[in-house]
Amino acid sequence: MTTERIAVLLMAYGTPSTKDEILPYYTDIRRGRAPTPELLAELTARYDAIGGLSPLKQLTEAQQSGLQHALDALEPGRYTVFLGLKHATPFIEESVNDIAAQGLTRIVGVVLAPHFSSYSIGQYLGRTREAATPHGIEVTGVESWAIEPAFVDFLAHDMRAKLSGLPPRTKVLFTAHSLPQRIIDAGDPYPNELRATAEAVASEIGLSHWSIAWQSAGRTPEPWIGPDILAVIDELSAAEGNEAFDGVLVCACGFVADHLEVLYDLDIEAARHATDRGLAFARTACVNDDRAVMAALAARVVSVS
Repeated sequence: MTTERIAVLLMAYGTPSTKDEILPYYTDIRRGRAPTPELLAELTARYDAIGGLSPLKQLTEAQQSGLQHALDALEPGRYTVFLGLKHATPFIEESVNDIAAQGLTRIVGVVLAPHFSSYSIGQYLGRTREAATPHGIEVTGVESWAIEPAFVDFLAHDMRAKLSGLPPRTKVLFTAHSLPQRIIDAGDPYPNELRATAEAVASEIGLSHWSIAWQSAGRTPEPWIGPDILAVIDELSAAEGNEAFDGVLVCACGFVADHLEVLYDLDIEAARHATDRGLAFARTACVNDDRAVMAALAARVVSVS
């Protein structure tokens, strides 16, 4: 019997690969509206602050390789992993067309974000299905891996190590990218997904002092969900008595690769904010291409295909 070949579309946000790509990348994020010179200069400065560009492209490609290796170990020759990006090439639609050109008729979609939201994972899978329909390609997807044991273990292991180097009175903040409040008001499960991860990690290491914060909200007139991490740091620094803390450890579990929202928003902006208020600051590691997590994602791909 010939084993059916299946395409795995590994999807991520995308990032500019060169300085010249920052403008079209930002324009795509803004749905075709070019940023003002001031906004473009501000974004460019943030990239400069982390070394010139984000390492996200290389890290996403490493995750692609890691997932391919793990799938080959489970079922050699059955799966081919393609990258599909939201705001950079190869765009999701481009990759679906490539999959069709290779004669594959099934796609398993995996998004490099653990927490389901109609605004994120839902959109990625929706774009995949829309692009696949004209080709007659069947699409299934991994919709959430918020409490995947390998993911929880990764976070808990690093959290223990980071807490050992911080003051005894340290508050852990689990963070993810904020979303517009209207999406949550419509019943989106995103906050519950993040809380499920936080509760699983906290339970694994017996964590007492933790809460959820949000970060990297978009600059739009509408309200975004909070509390914002900088506001939470302000509250921690102002607390007294039994509510007082000497340090903050951020677990950015909504992100699975080191990129701008981690390397700048947390490692520079939030760290400076905490230090200026007399709080010790640290952040847990991102998954990147951790072998155990990639193997767990591979197992999920096999289970839904």
